[in-house]
Amino acid sequence: MSITSAPSSAPSPAADLPGGRSDLVIVGAGIVGLAHAFEAARRGLTVTVIERDWQPVGASVRNFGHCCITAQRDDLLELAYRSRSGWLEAAKSSGLWAREAGALVVARSTTELAVLEELRAERGADTVRLRTAEEVADELGRGAESGDIVGGAFLPDDLRVNPREAAPDLAAWLSIQPGVTVVWGTNVTGVEEGIVHTSRGPVHGDRVLVCVGHDLDRLYPTAAEEHGIERCRLTMARVTAPDAFRTDAAVLTATSMLRYDAFTATPSSPRLREEVLGHSPELLDVVANIMFTRLPDGTVLVGDSHAYGRTAIPFEDEATSRLLIDAAAGVLGADELQVTERWQGVYASSARGPLLVRDMAPGVRAISVTSGIGMTLSFGLAAATFDESLAATA
Repeated sequence: MSITSAPSSAPSPAADLPGGRSDLVIVGAGIVGLAHAFEAARRGLTVTVIERDWQPVGASVRNFGHCCITAQRDDLLELAYRSRSGWLEAAKSSGLWAREAGALVVARSTTELAVLEELRAERGADTVRLRTAEEVADELGRGAESGDIVGGAFLPDDLRVNPREAAPDLAAWLSIQPGVTVVWGTNVTGVEEGIVHTSRGPVHGDRVLVCVGHDLDRLYPTAAEEHGIERCRLTMARVTAPDAFRTDAAVLTATSMLRYDAFTATPSSPRLREEVLGHSPELLDVVANIMFTRLPDGTVLVGDSHAYGRTAIPFEDEATSRLLIDAAAGVLGADELQVTERWQGVYASSARGPLLVRDMAPGVRAISVTSGIGMTLSFGLAAATFDESLAATA
């Protein structure tokens, strides 16, 4: 596939539907669908991507832009590392912003530090690099004032991308590649073997991938119900960074260690949960993951809380928002953080497993990440799909 510079403008109005038949039709221009389009085109396939909106606006642009590689386990860890390679290849080809910036995990108690030491013992000193309290404080821009920080760890394999631009930029670049068509503003009304029915007419393809995340219930309600898919709502904000905070690394805290499998598998994890419950039960009440990432413009994305349901209720609780902002300010050693923007994140979630991979008809497969790590796994899932190593789960 030849490489052409990506346009900087927003997506243009929908192109005419492609004539003839594509090797692959992808429903959904979120990061999972676009990663599959990138991988397919890289392998010489013709691709049509169909998106109901005029640009990516769902889970793929509402997150931290953190590719959380190191904190995965088992099969997901392998997929995450494959995805890391895919992200870097996509960044090299398309010019999207991606940094091998890693993640900094802040420890503010000896129990938190014990979790990191245990993960280091399992993964090795190159993958989990312990940091002193002073080193962590300096990385956060707190200078020598470490406060209640007792140490931390740097995870060099984690990646950072700009969630506001990664999917839109990749879609724009794909749209000008030979053999790739991206159709915007076109609703998919049904899928059957070889045909995707849309509001603009039928689109034909030898294979069809349905990559619509939590909206799988719009096309396949029974499959979504059988997998227990819900919508996870996130309370998030963008803030003005303290002057000294400059790291591109994702910053994680104790509540992050309570969410990701690599941390929760350590012997000290149960003790950490009890500790957080003792001093900050309100964070567990809102299922908080106190973390933040810096955008290229210097502002910082802060979050998040988690609430689950089949419908994403639009109303946000100000007390929850303030709780998250104040907790982040405490990690940064700031008196307060100035909020410039708030929004509600959303992603597919299921207690039955992190992935839905299901063959809906001959040549038609649905793929949804149901654990909030779609950015992390996207390119790994795409590679596994075309290697025929991604087995259907239902």
